[in-house]
Amino acid sequence: QVQLVESGGGLVQSGGSLRLSCAASGITFSRYGMAWYRQAPGKQRELVASIGIGGSTNYALSLKNRFTISRDNAKNTVYLQMSNLEPEDTATYFCDANGPRGNYWGQGTQVIVSS
Repeated sequence: QVQLVESGGGLVQSGGSLRLSCAASGITFSRYGMAWYRQAPGKQRELVASIGIGGSTNYALSLKNRFTISRDNAKNTVYLQMSNLEPEDTATYFCDANGPRGNYWGQGTQVIVSS
């Protein structure tokens, strides 16, 4: 059974930082591209950042200077370091894995940024 479990969300003040984690099980993690998406209330889900099996990264242009995605294949975990957070970053953040057995989503972790 494939599981992606996000953690690290919470309430933070504007200008603060958070690190999200997504622990994967049931897949050969190193063979999967990983990504973070987010969905704000009333809005569509959008790509935040992705990281390939070789470590190449891709970011939403507006977030590139504040967010950093990384992966630790030994821990089957992908991270999203978020800094200088803004109220507009308030959303549920989802982990996504895409690879040989298909595409999988986590349940999400909520991030609330207060002004």
